[in-house]
Amino acid sequence: MNERTAILSRLFVVLGLILLLPSAIIFQIIRINVIEGENLRELWNNQTIHYTSIPAQRGAIFDANGSQLAANSVVYRIAVDPKAPGATSENFQALSNILSKHTGKTAGSYINRIRNAPSRSRYIVLERNIDVDTYEEIMELSARGVILEEEYRRTYSFGSLASHVLGFVNHEINGMSGLESSYNDKLKGEDGLQQVRRDRSNRIFAYVGAPRKMPVQGYSLHTTIDSYIQAIAEEELRQGVENTRSNYGTVIVMDPRTGAIKAMANYPDFDPNTPASNPNENRRNYAVSDMIEPGSTFKLVTALAAVEQGVVDFDELFETPESGEIRIHGQAMRDHNPLGTVDFTQAIAKSSNIAISEIAMRLSPEVFYQYARNLGFGTPSSIDLPNEVAGRLQRPYEWSQVTLPWMSIGYEVQATPLQLLQAYAAFANEGTMMRPYLVERITNDYGETVQLNRPSKVRQIANKKTIEKLLPVFREVVSDSGTASWASVEGLDIAGKTGTAQKFIDGRYRNTYRASFTGFFPADDPKYAILVMLDEPKTSFYGGFTAGAIFKQTTKRIAGLDNDIRRSITPEQEMAQILRSYTPSLVGLEKENASKLLSKMRIHFSTSGNGSAVLAQTPEPGQEIRPGERVRLKLGELKDDSVSEDFARIPNLRGMNMRQAISILQNLGLDIQMIGSGTIYNQFPDTGELMRKGRTVTVRGKIREFQPSTSITSVSN
Repeated sequence: MNERTAILSRLFVVLGLILLLPSAIIFQIIRINVIEGENLRELWNNQTIHYTSIPAQRGAIFDANGSQLAANSVVYRIAVDPKAPGATSENFQALSNILSKHTGKTAGSYINRIRNAPSRSRYIVLERNIDVDTYEEIMELSARGVILEEEYRRTYSFGSLASHVLGFVNHEINGMSGLESSYNDKLKGEDGLQQVRRDRSNRIFAYVGAPRKMPVQGYSLHTTIDSYIQAIAEEELRQGVENTRSNYGTVIVMDPRTGAIKAMANYPDFDPNTPASNPNENRRNYAVSDMIEPGSTFKLVTALAAVEQGVVDFDELFETPESGEIRIHGQAMRDHNPLGTVDFTQAIAKSSNIAISEIAMRLSPEVFYQYARNLGFGTPSSIDLPNEVAGRLQRPYEWSQVTLPWMSIGYEVQATPLQLLQAYAAFANEGTMMRPYLVERITNDYGETVQLNRPSKVRQIANKKTIEKLLPVFREVVSDSGTASWASVEGLDIAGKTGTAQKFIDGRYRNTYRASFTGFFPADDPKYAILVMLDEPKTSFYGGFTAGAIFKQTTKRIAGLDNDIRRSITPEQEMAQILRSYTPSLVGLEKENASKLLSKMRIHFSTSGNGSAVLAQTPEPGQEIRPGERVRLKLGELKDDSVSEDFARIPNLRGMNMRQAISILQNLGLDIQMIGSGTIYNQFPDTGELMRKGRTVTVRGKIREFQPSTSITSVSN
C-alpha cells in the first residue's frame, strides 16, 4: 500500500466517524419519536403526572335541639422555601411584617428563623395556627417562596359535654371512640382527587384544565342527646362523686317509650379537643363497657318472674330472723338490717334479701334464667356505640346450689349500667322493651335525610297485667318507708329500686361497694328513666342515700324543664302562681291593639268611656294579675300632653318567662336582648321608665328548677 492509499484510508475512517455521530442522532430521533415514541410518552406522563387528594369535610354532630356538638375548623400553617425560584429577602421581610402585626411577635424573630435554618432547608415553618384574616392578607402578598397550607381539625363546641358519647378523633381525623368511631364511615365522607404535575425537583404544580374528582362530604349525625339534660346530668354527677368521694360515677337518662338516650354521663370525664391530656381511664365509657354485679336493682327480675308465675301472694308474710341472717346451703344470706315480718311489697321496698331469695327458690332455674334474658341481661343492648359488652349471665347448667338465691338479689350476674336502665325502662313502658339508640337521623351536605333511625321494639318482657300489679310495689321503694326515700321528690310520682353490691376482686368479695339507683317518672306515664351508679362511695355505701340523692337533684332539674310534668304534678292554684300574669303597659295603645295583647296573654279586661285609645289602666303596668282578675281600661282620644307615640313605658318583666316578655315588648315596639334563659330576674331599663321605640330592653333569666308543691305528698302504695 502506497502512501497515498494510506492517507485516503485514514480520511475515510475519519469521515466515517464524523458521519456516524449525526447518523446515531438521527436514529435516536427516529427511535424516540416513531419507534418507541408512544411508550416513552406514556412513561413521561406516568413520571410527571401525579394525583393529590382533596380532603372531604367530616360531618357535624348535633344534639336533639339542633345545637352543634362537633364540627370542623380550619387551621392555616405558614412556611417558606428560601430556595424557591423568585424568592427574595424583600418578600420574606414583608411576610414577617404581616405575621408580626397579627401575632405580636417581632418581625426580626421570623427573619432570624429563616436565616438560622440549615442551608439545605426548603420548608421552614413560621406559624402553625394563623387566623383567617392573616391568611387572606398573606394571600394578597402573592410572594414567591411562601407556602400556605390548610389543615382541618375536629372541634367540640362544649368541651367535655357528652364527651363519652361523642368520642374523639386521631390526627388523621378518624374516629377513635364514641359516635365518632361507630359512625366513622358515615362521618368521614370520601376524598376527591386532583391531577397535578411534578417537575425534576419533585415539586408539584397544579395546571389549568387538570381533571379532578370532587370529594363526597361526610354525613352529619342528629342525636337524641338533649344538651340541657346532659349538662344537668354531668353537673349533678360531678357534685355527687365529689361529695361521696367515689372513684367514678355514671348517669344515664332514657326515654322509656322510644329508647332514645337523652343523656349519658361519666365522671371523671375528658375534653375530646385534647384527649391525650387526660388519663386513658377517663376516656372509658363505663355506661356500656363496665360490667358490674347489680345488687338489689336485679330484684326486678325476681319480682316479675314470681308475680307472673303466681308463686307469691301480695298479702303473704315473710318472717325474717331477728339476727337478720339465714343460712342457705351453708352460706350466710343477710339483710342490711333485721326487718322482722314483711309482706311482698315491704320485701321489695325495704330490700329484704332473705325474703326475695326465698321467693326466688320457688322458681325453677330455667324459668328464672328466661326472665333474666327477657329483661336483656347477658346480651348486648345493640346501642350505636362501640365497645359495648354483653355482661355475663350463666346458663342454668352452670349454676351451683346457691346461684339462684344469690342471683335473685343481684350477685353471680354481671351487667352494664345501660342494661340495667334498659330493663327498668321496659318495666316503665308497660313491659315493652325498646332498643336504646343515640342517632335519630343522618343527613347529607344539603340537609337531606339519608337515614332515619326509628324506635325499635325488642320484646315484651312480661304481661301488662303483671306490670300493673308491680308498679305500686316499686313506687313504695321511693316512699318514706322504702330504701330510696332520699330519691323522692315531693309531688312527683317516682318508681324505682336501689342497689348496693359488694365488689368481687381477686376471687373474693371485699368490703368495697357499688351504690346505684334506677328509677322512672312520672310513674303512671313515664317520660324519663334514670340510672345513677357510684363506684366505692366513701360517705355511705347505701344506694338510696348516695345514688338516690343524685337522682333526686337530677330529677328536680329535669322536671323544671318539662312543662308537661310541671302541669301534671302542680295543683291548679300553684300552677296559676307559677304562670302568673303581669299587666303590660297599655296606655297610649290603640284599643284594638290593647285588646289583642290582653287576649293573647289570657287576661280578662273591661273598658269604660268612648274613644280609640287607652288613656289609663288599672292595675298599673307591671302589677301581678290574679286568676279571674280584670284589667280596667279607660278609653278616650289621645291629647297632645299624652305620652308621645315615639316612646313606650317599660313594664315590670320580672317573674315572666322569655316568651311572655318578647310578646309584651314587641307590642310596645321595643326589641329585647336576652341573657340566659328561663324566668326573668332582672331587667334594664327598670319598670316605669320611658324608652324610645325601636330601642332594646335587656333582660336576664335563669332556668328555675322544679320546686315541689307543699300541699300534696308523693303517691305511695
